[in-house]
Amino acid sequence: MGITVSVDGGQVSGSQSHGVTAFLGIPYAAAPEGPLAFAAPAPVTPWDGVREAVAEGPSCWQTPYPDPVGTWFGKVTATELGGESLNVNVWTPDVGATRLPVMVWIHGGAFVRGSNASPSYDGSAFARDGVVLVSINYRLGTYGWLPVDGAPTNLGMRDQIAALRWVQDNIAAFGGDPANVTIFGESAGGMSVAGLLVCPAARGLFSKAIVQSGHGVSVAVSDDTRRVGAEVAALLGVEPTAQALAEVDPSALIDAQTAIDNAIRLAPDPGRWGATTISAGGGITGHIPVFDELIPEFPQAAVAAGASAGVPLLLGTTGREFTLFSMAAGTRGLITAEALPVVATRFGAGPDVVAAYVANHAGADAAHVFDQIASDAFFRKPALEFAAAHERAGGSTHVYEFAWETAVSGLGACHALELSFVFDALRDTNSFTGPNPPQQVADDMHSAWIAFATTGGPGWPSYGFGETVRVFDSPQSTTSTLPRAADIAAWG
Repeated sequence: MGITVSVDGGQVSGSQSHGVTAFLGIPYAAAPEGPLAFAAPAPVTPWDGVREAVAEGPSCWQTPYPDPVGTWFGKVTATELGGESLNVNVWTPDVGATRLPVMVWIHGGAFVRGSNASPSYDGSAFARDGVVLVSINYRLGTYGWLPVDGAPTNLGMRDQIAALRWVQDNIAAFGGDPANVTIFGESAGGMSVAGLLVCPAARGLFSKAIVQSGHGVSVAVSDDTRRVGAEVAALLGVEPTAQALAEVDPSALIDAQTAIDNAIRLAPDPGRWGATTISAGGGITGHIPVFDELIPEFPQAAVAAGASAGVPLLLGTTGREFTLFSMAAGTRGLITAEALPVVATRFGAGPDVVAAYVANHAGADAAHVFDQIASDAFFRKPALEFAAAHERAGGSTHVYEFAWETAVSGLGACHALELSFVFDALRDTNSFTGPNPPQQVADDMHSAWIAFATTGGPGWPSYGFGETVRVFDSPQSTTSTLPRAADIAAWG
């Protein structure tokens, strides 16, 4: 029998290795199946005796990443999908401790993929360094984010809030301090953190926030994304209602969801899918958060009004986010100097902006310039605006950029590359980082995240009005004013 603790639902036993105890697959809510598939998260179903928590729990329904992304990312989900997929993993240095800092990880995956089972999210290094690390699952795609008749909106966020409440009620049993909880996430997870930061229902559930490659403008009008739901349902031959969709085989529903998202990527027509569906989802997915009582306005606007002023914020992006998407889609080689002004308009870049980027990146090919424009339009520019709004409203704000470039497939400093550095888990991600990634960068980032979770300061000055940014790179990380400020200035 391993180390045992009591949580909501009963007792769980974990496994210990190298001074870290891991508890895997602990349910924080009832299995979202059958009538509960499109219901608000329900209380966990109790169990008898001691439940072994030594193997990962199931992941939420999704399709695998297509190659080459599947090859780059490696393992993303547990072997099993569905069932008790609303579960958490917990890593702790000492269940007998008191008031250790707590970090809660919210994974990314464009709101349609991802889980807490990825080796890149192994919390052992955080626990090794004195933090209780919790990673959560939440409903994805149609189950989690499409508004359908008969179901609450934003079920994925409701799951996240339920998981944070579980942390408040149970984390002391693992040695953690419920009064010192930092939420952090990347991509869709980072955008979720931005939403939670100003969500009325999430107040008091955490004290600090880290947004990686996210911002506060990816929210759509529900009437727009209902068009996406209607097309998913039509493809399945059912009505777009919670009752009808809950009766569909989950694998068939997810296949239909994927087909509709592929159609959006191929033809991001605002007239068909809704204008805010395209603007908020970047033409990548139609499964995104919508405005409701949880997200009554853009998080960006709420932050500017002071809704998060009391919560220290760490926020940043990678140096060239969009390369992952253009390489994955196979479109990077198609972007010529002649095509650049045309494709850049999809991201709101007019001729003057394109001309400025061409001048700022003299000698670079058109594909590189496009990736920089798209990266800034969809990730870096709104992230910096989020940081500035939080700072102006009186919130402690620190900004970073991840600049180290992988040699794999010409991806460079692309979206999601920083993850294994933050988790100090480079040993598990060579297919993405390539051989011999710089451990010093992992040391720098991992220690900064721990310092922020512990004290509210990561070790460099606040963003301020001097636009101070910590740049993580090899052979040495540096602190400077905003990198590529001329690019951001080009947007006016």
